[in-house]
Amino acid sequence: MFETKGVAVETKELAKRGGIAVVLSVVANLVVLQAVLVPELVQQFEPLNVAPVALFSVLGAVGATVAYAVVDRLSETPDRTFVVLAAVVLLLSFVPDVLMLQADPAATVPAVAVLMVMHVVVAVASVASLTGRLT
Repeated sequence: MFETKGVAVETKELAKRGGIAVVLSVVANLVVLQAVLVPELVQQFEPLNVAPVALFSVLGAVGATVAYAVVDRLSETPDRTFVVLAAVVLLLSFVPDVLMLQADPAATVPAVAVLMVMHVVVAVASVASLTGRLT
């Protein structure tokens, strides 16, 4: 599935892939947000607003791009290594969401589940784009 490349991705290509990851992450998560808020499937609370969703989508995709750049330079199998790293980071990213259930009285299980889905959206968009599956 993922093979050894032997040659690092050029900076221009990585920037292009990272840009695609950012745009896909933001657009897809804003669609998710509207899909759950318009029909009122979840209660409104601060993290489920356009600004934080867009901001954290951008930060996640940019972070993934930086991580991919490092992995691409250091690993013999950068795509495979990045997929493993992305999976671990994705699982760790759920921890603050779960803790939000205790810390924020406005947080509900469905709303936090939506936040977790948004983490998955960023991870999928980033892995697909940064490993060259979309270019």
